[in-house]
Amino acid sequence: MKIFIVQFPFGVAAFDENNGLVEKALFPKKAQDAAKNLLKTESGKLSDQMSSLISLLASVGYDTFVFESAKLAEEAQKKMKIPVEVAKPAEIAVLHSRMGEVAIESGFAKDEQELSVWNRSVSLELAKLRIKGASGKRDLIVAQAIQTLDSLDQTVNLFMGRLREWYGVYFPELDRLVEKHETYSRLVVNLGDRENFSVENLEKENIPKERTQLVAKAAESSMGADIAEADLEMIQALAKDVLDFYLLRKNMEDYVDRTMEELAPNVRTVAGALLGARLIAMAGSLQNLAMRPASTIQVIGAEKALFRSLKTGARPPKHGLIFQHTLLHDAKRWQRGKIARVIAGKLAIAARADAFGQGHYIGDKLKADINKRIEEIHVKYKEPPAPKESKPRPEGSFERREQRPPRRDDRGGFRGGGKNFGGGDRGPRPPRHGGGGGGRNFSYGGGRDRGDRRGGGGGGPNRGPERRAPES
Repeated sequence: MKIFIVQFPFGVAAFDENNGLVEKALFPKKAQDAAKNLLKTESGKLSDQMSSLISLLASVGYDTFVFESAKLAEEAQKKMKIPVEVAKPAEIAVLHSRMGEVAIESGFAKDEQELSVWNRSVSLELAKLRIKGASGKRDLIVAQAIQTLDSLDQTVNLFMGRLREWYGVYFPELDRLVEKHETYSRLVVNLGDRENFSVENLEKENIPKERTQLVAKAAESSMGADIAEADLEMIQALAKDVLDFYLLRKNMEDYVDRTMEELAPNVRTVAGALLGARLIAMAGSLQNLAMRPASTIQVIGAEKALFRSLKTGARPPKHGLIFQHTLLHDAKRWQRGKIARVIAGKLAIAARADAFGQGHYIGDKLKADINKRIEEIHVKYKEPPAPKESKPRPEGSFERREQRPPRRDDRGGFRGGGKNFGGGDRGPRPPRHGGGGGGRNFSYGGGRDRGDRRGGGGGGPNRGPERRAPES
């Protein structure tokens, strides 16, 4: 006989082929426990109530069990050793429509309102458990760790800039002689005073022999100012904190490497622990990274340049964050685009193997394929490509003309529209004999004509035709 196993928010129910209720197993009336059982069922595992119900029905004589999901059916077949089937969505929808009737009939709820309150409480607890599970994923922990590592680098660089300036007041020559920050801080902590910068003490600090002579000589003839012992102690305290930051960074880097070995061994082998963790952090999770195509992985971290190229038509970026890969970073300029495509393609395969491969390790094979293809690129594209010839401009196309300054005419003025300044062609002027003219007639008249003041005073505003004063 065939029987359907259906999961409800209040328990598990069994229906026969005629949709009649045969048996049920109810959850305890505690929303948190019910949510945990539902979450367990969602992940494809049998809850205690479902296992006990299946055992009871099998003892009665039911031989075929129909489940809602394929994962649940596979788990039941593997664990309970029973024949299983997967129900059709239409059949499950019909059974789920009887949820209120089953809850009241089984005595779990008195009415529909009480069932609605229970469903709401279980839904809230289930959402909390899902959020808790999503927040506790290892890939999100790796993302936080790599972001902490980047923040540590910024902090160390900030403090080292301050330390070099501060100690440079006392020993300025050491700044250019010791470039490595960690070595500089160690010398400040262990030696401190300029008098301690002898050849013997520097060799104990693992300074190269040729550099010890320069540092010792610079300490003897230093132009730095003398500082108090209390000031030097504070500088050494800052240098000691910087060394502690370096130790914390090393421990954090080892932690990221171990976590990536557990979470994404294939990505770690192909890209390295730090670069792989940064890609996961940029994508949001390992699953998001695995669902992206190789072309997207290639330009992760260069989104601004990509969208600028799409908007303006400029050249698109060849690589983004994967430029930190050693094989790509050390490659020649004209080979980087091809190498970036190779690495991005293998990274996409590695991420999918880590996310969905259930522990299948193919990292070494992918890395060997990358090395083989890069060797081919080095041989085939040994020399840079020839520069591209500019395309001939088609006839009739618009060509921007060069801006030219305006030319002067024979009278020294500038040609052009509008007013004619300094010698423009305004036509011949009649002789000026004075007389009253229109006050606003600048061409002729007396009152406002500054060219000849022998005439009489100007009259009122004259906008009409020219009027001359009679000759005396």
